[in-house]
Amino acid sequence: MRTIVVTGGTDGMGAALARHFLKAGDRVVVIGRSRAKFDALLAAAADGDPSATARAEFAAADLSSAADSRRLVKHLRTHYEHVDALVLAASFIRQRRHVTSEGHEASWVLFFVSKYLLVTGLAGLLRAAGRPVVVNTAVPGARADAIDFGDLELTRGYTFAKSNAQQRRANELLGVLATRGVPGLAYVTWGPARLVRSGFAGDLGKGMKTAAAVLGPLVGQRPDDAVRPIIGFVDAPSPGRSAYRGARKLPLTVGTDDERDAARLAEAVENDFPDG
Repeated sequence: MRTIVVTGGTDGMGAALARHFLKAGDRVVVIGRSRAKFDALLAAAADGDPSATARAEFAAADLSSAADSRRLVKHLRTHYEHVDALVLAASFIRQRRHVTSEGHEASWVLFFVSKYLLVTGLAGLLRAAGRPVVVNTAVPGARADAIDFGDLELTRGYTFAKSNAQQRRANELLGVLATRGVPGLAYVTWGPARLVRSGFAGDLGKGMKTAAAVLGPLVGQRPDDAVRPIIGFVDAPSPGRSAYRGARKLPLTVGTDDERDAARLAEAVENDFPDG
């Protein structure tokens, strides 16, 4: 039986994936913050298939906390022998810079540091799977020079656009580290082809809230439709790094020194977020 781990698995695309893989007969670990939302998801997935309850686990975690991310890794390593697919779909959009109780910029931790900790921390479980895959819902295509290595948490001149581009590029480089650590791993940097109808969880400005409320129902995809390409990546993984928007494959962004930049990111996380 495959083990599928989905962060952000109680809402939107994450919940759609969790329902699909439970109905497909897989073991699914749903990572989120709301037990009530998980219970509702499980009730829908278990309709007509009581075995889904035994194959689902809810793991509560706030992935804007490095400590919570590390605790989650330890839990998964203790309770599971392999992870066949890790889908990184957690999202909480902040338009303004926010510092967590751990003293770090929240979006940087949620959208990159937690993913780094999960991908590297679960490398052994991914290696133990027959055809492992990581799908990272960080929209590909950021500039190769989007990362400010001198100020990763953007203490100076923070903008939403700069933060977003930096996280996206960092997650593309995470694929360099991931595929080196797990030979045969399929690492997919993915973004939806167009707007997805969802709750748009986050600390949003009035303009973004209004745009989401108006455009979502008009042009947005249903989460169940948006995630079909991800299901394909999990069911038929292709080893190596790749990038997609929806089902359309994109060229990987290649910088002048990607290996060194990936190593710099790893060093920064290990230095800035020491274990314990």
